[in-house]
Amino acid sequence: MEHETPRRMRVICLSISMAVIVMPLSFILTTIVAMNIPAAYASDHVRTAWDNQDYLKFVSSTMSNDSSSLDGENATMTQFPESARGPTIPETGYLVEEIRDNLYWVTDGSYNTMFLVTDEGVVAVDAPPSIGQNYLKAIANVTDKPITHVIYSHAHLDHIGAAGMFPKNATYIAHKDTASELQRATGLASNTSAIPPVPTITFPNNYTLQVGNQTLNLDYYGNNHMPGNLFIYAPNQKTLMLVDVVFPGWVPYVYLAISDDVAGFIKAHNIVLNNYDFDTFVGGHLTRLGTRDDVVTQQEFVSDLGKAAAKANSEVRFGDIVAQVGSTADTWLLFSKYIDGVDQNCIQTMLPKWESRLGGAEAFLPTHCFAMTQAGRVDPSVSAILQNSTMPATIN
Repeated sequence: MEHETPRRMRVICLSISMAVIVMPLSFILTTIVAMNIPAAYASDHVRTAWDNQDYLKFVSSTMSNDSSSLDGENATMTQFPESARGPTIPETGYLVEEIRDNLYWVTDGSYNTMFLVTDEGVVAVDAPPSIGQNYLKAIANVTDKPITHVIYSHAHLDHIGAAGMFPKNATYIAHKDTASELQRATGLASNTSAIPPVPTITFPNNYTLQVGNQTLNLDYYGNNHMPGNLFIYAPNQKTLMLVDVVFPGWVPYVYLAISDDVAGFIKAHNIVLNNYDFDTFVGGHLTRLGTRDDVVTQQEFVSDLGKAAAKANSEVRFGDIVAQVGSTADTWLLFSKYIDGVDQNCIQTMLPKWESRLGGAEAFLPTHCFAMTQAGRVDPSVSAILQNSTMPATIN
């Protein structure tokens, strides 16, 4: 795949820019198409060194470099999963609905968050810039109580970047790692107004917020998506919010949601299912609220991905790549070809099962396969997790 590395770099750049400039979902999807990120389909026939090195094919030999895979017949090969569809967003640009017992969620169809109305005021969680001032309107739609507390799920700006719109006298609460990152950013910024307010209450592990008649439990189990990412649990409403880990109805955002810690990302699914009694899940992104079953489905996806990554790492051998490419002083070319072969092996294993079950599988599986295979190759913890993973050539 001669052009995969530049494409991969463009995706990484997009991921970084998302933390600063929040775009509506429709624009994100349009950008992805314009960038022509390669997608592998179940009908592609790719053999690896395990099949016989004479048949070792790189992605470039199976994927067209033109746009035919993005329109026409190929574009309708996979039906968009109904599970990925959410409620219609009103013309106002946002939807606000009660989950139960004065806990509400707000969405613009791309970003989701929630707020809790207590008898003493409103507790707002996060402040996605894509929702922006509509968040304040959503709160005003249901109560005239003031916003007294603001909780940061984690430090990424696409989720908390608009927090400056909240009252300055509100109590801001976050994990200590989130506070440390915001303090560092404040020290580096030439315009500190662009940095969300630094939390006034921080904690290392767990914190129970009791405001009037309502309770939120803020729990930290270590790095997953990034240091400081919280499990936010409303026990009375049996609702759990965990941002940028589970994406109900969809595969995660690129590269396992650009997770800092892949082993922690994998573990987070077990924590959700084993530690919390919940009916409703707020994931922070995309089209709808989730359920326990949505978490189970993504846990299955991540498990399959780990098995497919272990299979690809074992079947595609670097020596076979060297033999096929031949003599070259460009060592990075050899590694690029090797990565391409490993990724394609993983993609071909995953797509037949998942392209019709979760939204975005075709578009983002190349990035997820890259993240998991590379972590399995170099990260001791992920390598240990994948150690006993086995998987057939294709998942049924």
